Amino acid sequence: MSNLYGDYNQKIDYVFKVVLIGDSAVGKTQLLARFARNEFSLDSKATIGVEFQTKTIIVDNKTIKAQIWDTAGQERYRAVTSAYYRGALGAMLVYDMTKRQSFDHMARWLEELRGHADKNIVIMLIGNKCDLGSLRAVPTEDAEEFAQRENLFFMETSALESTNVETCFLTILTEIYRINAKKTLTVGDDPDGGSGLLKGSRIIVPNQEMDGGGKKGGCCFSS
Repeated sequence: MSNLYGDYNQKIDYVFKVVLIGDSAVGKTQLLARFARNEFSLDSKATIGVEFQTKTIIVDNKTIKAQIWDTAGQERYRAVTSAYYRGALGAMLVYDMTKRQSFDHMARWLEELRGHADKNIVIMLIGNKCDLGSLRAVPTEDAEEFAQRENLFFMETSALESTNVETCFLTILTEIYRINAKKTLTVGDDPDGGSGLLKGSRIIVPNQEMDGGGKKGGCCFSS
């Protein structure tokens, strides 16, 4: 018997929590809906408080359950959402590439994230709504420069057209897995005997170029 995200009886090797943060109406909920259920709603309403969805993926023969937390962007919910950074291994900073202000606020969101989250959290900057190229207000070069300066992954996406959506989630989840696998290798504390974690297999994410050292700051752009 199976559900939308895989078999009910499937053995889960890892559970990774990832938070989506950014201003209201930049498309965080739509990105999550596209990744988790391959859905897009034209009449999506603002998120109230915090919601989350899960999806199970396979990386290097390990089953990873991703818990993706969708946080409200409105100022009045900031105190509520700050508690949800705890335990997050990954974060997606989402801005609307047609709204310059949403990109200018990224520094503030990043500061808040780093003030509450683990110092080793994997962070990706996402410029959403790249399907609206004629309305672009944030040059790709500006976002790339910010990502490189802050040591972030960067990608432009379109939840509407499903451009780079799966790739961006798989990229951040794969990097989280890589970091945790390295920790296991260093500590030598593997409850499953290390059969899968200690192989050191290289993971290739489709449609993305990654440097040999797995260094953060890689940039992927939609065509």
